[in-house]
Amino acid sequence: LTGGLQYIVPLMIAAMTSKWVGDRLTKGGIYEEHIRLNGYPYLTTRRTDVMHPRRGEAQLQLLYQDSMNVEDLETLMAASDVNGYPVVVSRDSHYLLGFVTRRDLMLALEFARKNEDGIVGDSLVYFTEHLVAGAVAARHTDAGALALLTDGQPPALKLRRIVDLSPITVTDQTPMEVVLEMFRKLGLRQTLVTHNGRLLGLITKKDVLRHIEYLHSIDPHNLIFS
Repeated sequence: LTGGLQYIVPLMIAAMTSKWVGDRLTKGGIYEEHIRLNGYPYLTTRRTDVMHPRRGEAQLQLLYQDSMNVEDLETLMAASDVNGYPVVVSRDSHYLLGFVTRRDLMLALEFARKNEDGIVGDSLVYFTEHLVAGAVAARHTDAGALALLTDGQPPALKLRRIVDLSPITVTDQTPMEVVLEMFRKLGLRQTLVTHNGRLLGLITKKDVLRHIEYLHSIDPHNLIFS
């Protein structure tokens, strides 16, 4: 009726040829590739999958609530480029207390070095509210940090104010589809993994995407995209 019937067959041939070439060269359609590149994949609920620690992984960088000094923290930040550090009770007890971002810690230490009287490399840093044994006086600074004056020791620095006491966590038995949903909806860069309150490790966005690629390589039908 419109004189365009002569183009139907060539257009159909071109569309089918494009489809065959695309299927031959790539896996999945253009929408699936777009979603994958944007990091929005889902695991099917046909089975529950849990991530496991990788062997040979570098040791997680931790902060201890009351046994590190200023120099220890500065050395830790100089030796790593992570964007934050979990805070645990001690070297022997990895009970999770909170999370401190690298930026907040760096700014707090720089301010204390420049503006706090007596703050040196040997000054202990406390990420808790409790007072240390032997503290004889305390004073508040303009930045809200609390310097504790102790007998025979340099003043200690209290940085409880920069600790996130409720970081986003998952357990070691959380299904991966739930973890993926959290990363997608909350825009997470990482989440902490715990077991009965004890810190086990950390999952980053790169870890999630790497795990998805692995699952796709062993079972392409295990992943669905929406």
